[in-house]
Amino acid sequence: MSLADDAKEARAQGWRTLAALHARIEDKLQRALEREHELSVSEYTVLDSLGRQDGYHLRMNQLATAVVLSQSATTRLVGRLEDRGLLQRYLCPDDRRGIYTEVTPAGRALLAAARPTHDAALAESLGEAGELPELAPLVAALGSLTFAR
Repeated sequence: MSLADDAKEARAQGWRTLAALHARIEDKLQRALEREHELSVSEYTVLDSLGRQDGYHLRMNQLATAVVLSQSATTRLVGRLEDRGLLQRYLCPDDRRGIYTEVTPAGRALLAAARPTHDAALAESLGEAGELPELAPLVAALGSLTFAR
């Protein structure tokens, strides 16, 4: 195998490892959020993304970018959360073409209740993954990351 082939295989193995860790975490989060709060991971991510904004709102296109979904998938997801009374949409007062999505008081309350469940499931999942030799280096790398707030 050539050096170029070795590099390709290393990248492919890195991607498979990352995908395995992601799948383990998402499965744990999904089960916990569904069981405790009747929320999917995507629904929680939308509420969390909006909940971290001043005014608890974003334009729909900004929300789609923040939650890494297509515009149409985001619209469907927001519609489901709106039907549950957790979000509301309204026209941007400055640009009538823009639509904002905002967390309602009920959505903020559910987010506040779900956040500890999410954080505990995430910590538990990372802890379990950190015990597996093939995932431990990636878990350690994640633990060393810092993010500006």
